[in-house]
Amino acid sequence: MNQSVLLQAIHQQKEEIHFSSILKEESQRFTQLLFKALFDRSTDAEKALVELEDLFRVIRDLACPQIAGQPCKTWEDFCLIIPSLFSSLKKDAITIYKNDPAAVSMEEIYLAYPGFFAIAIYRMAREFYALKLPLIPRLMTEYAHQLTGIDIHPGAQIGASFFIDHGTGIVIGETAEIHDNVKVYQGVTLGALKVKKQLKNVKRHPTIERNVVIYANASILGGDTVVGENSVIGGNTWLTTSVLKNSIVLHTPTVQVITKPEK
Repeated sequence: MNQSVLLQAIHQQKEEIHFSSILKEESQRFTQLLFKALFDRSTDAEKALVELEDLFRVIRDLACPQIAGQPCKTWEDFCLIIPSLFSSLKKDAITIYKNDPAAVSMEEIYLAYPGFFAIAIYRMAREFYALKLPLIPRLMTEYAHQLTGIDIHPGAQIGASFFIDHGTGIVIGETAEIHDNVKVYQGVTLGALKVKKQLKNVKRHPTIERNVVIYANASILGGDTVVGENSVIGGNTWLTTSVLKNSIVLHTPTVQVITKPEK
């Protein structure tokens, strides 16, 4: 294949796909700067907000070319909710500090905890998602996923004082509902029983009521599955049916220890 034929094939493919990697790159820059503007003492918040609005215009116009150049009403709406967002994230950080014996300071939570970073970006993205801004909320949470290994869809509904410990491998699906004071450990999946396109507008992921603890590598699946309040879901549990409040659900594998004969 000569170069002209190859270029023609590439141009045709690009016409069919219609995306720009600039949108992804600038969305990641926007997400990082937003986090720093809200939490980093060394970042000038006033200058950062000006830059963020400019960045927002760029990514919005790339994601929504049909509204390019119009006033950034959704950015203004987002700015209005920043005080309540601060309050919500402070509760998350305090919950992590109070429940993790390894945490030395609040500064450590903000700087070193992947769980807090993932929660913070989710809560920011969730506000844009609620404003029906396409693609950008998902790019924001996927950036957090890339950095932390924690996958939270911006469509998920998560209550106050959410605790993630370690976090690697956690998956929280689009229609999951998590109430207040829930604790989740690494490897937990709040997923769907079936993956079919026609289920797009159906609740596919579980509901976790308040004060529930879900230990490592548990999988809770299905839109009709409800974990009642004050319950504990043990590690490696596979759950596809609802459990009543105040339940303890355990996975009990058989472990056999054999002593080797001495040589």
